[in-house]
Amino acid sequence: MFLSGLVSITFRHLSALEIVSLVKEAGLTGIEWGGDIHVPHGQVETAKEVSAMTRDAGLDVAAYGSYYRAGHDEPETFEGVLACAVALEAKILRIWIGRQGSAEADDACRQRVYENCRRISRMTSDVGIELACEWHANTFTDTAEAATALFEEVDHPAFKTYWQPRNKTSLDFCLKDMDAAMSRLVGLHMFNWDVLTGSREPLEGGWAEWKEYLKKAKTCSRAGDGQANGDNRIKPGMYAMLEFVKEDKPQQFLEDAQTLVHWLTEVNSE
Repeated sequence: MFLSGLVSITFRHLSALEIVSLVKEAGLTGIEWGGDIHVPHGQVETAKEVSAMTRDAGLDVAAYGSYYRAGHDEPETFEGVLACAVALEAKILRIWIGRQGSAEADDACRQRVYENCRRISRMTSDVGIELACEWHANTFTDTAEAATALFEEVDHPAFKTYWQPRNKTSLDFCLKDMDAAMSRLVGLHMFNWDVLTGSREPLEGGWAEWKEYLKKAKTCSRAGDGQANGDNRIKPGMYAMLEFVKEDKPQQFLEDAQTLVHWLTEVNSE
């Protein structure tokens, strides 16, 4: 089952309270809180306040979206990042894997990244949190092959990943790219960017592609975990979260959110 959410950095110019209100109005389920603006790394009291604000509105903390760069940021920095994830009561902590593309890294850099990922996987696992890689260019998840090597080297059950389409690539390419993520997939970052120009477009125009991505993602174990309880609350499944909207407009987000809810309702019912 897919759950609907928003990545808070979509609206860096809005306050946490404004984002909570917007997500509530949109009828989505949860928020991935960003670690740069809304819940800065190490600011535990802010994390507690944002967590309470989110839950008081009847929303879930879908994840903590940190900007920790594995293998490059100082090791002690992660302690403050993890403390915020705990204070938010997040079950997923997003990280970035390195600061350069996988092909540019030498062996020493790769080993440093792998070892750091093993270390922080153990730390998060100890407090019941999973790590999720950002699936992104200029990191060690910039190709399916590099991501596969990363997962094999780290080899920890708490080391997971998000997935999102590669910019300016075809549907067939992206579906094959997804294969590398499927066994560790815990969430989707969703947007609709023009394949030729990279410009942001309304989400509704991306149905032909996202229908296939969602159908494929639904076959992974995490997407099958969600189910309704007797009190109509939802057990955690997989979050499909909007990230970025055309012209950064809240009204466009509200329209995209309606589209997202419609899509997820359709895919969940199949």
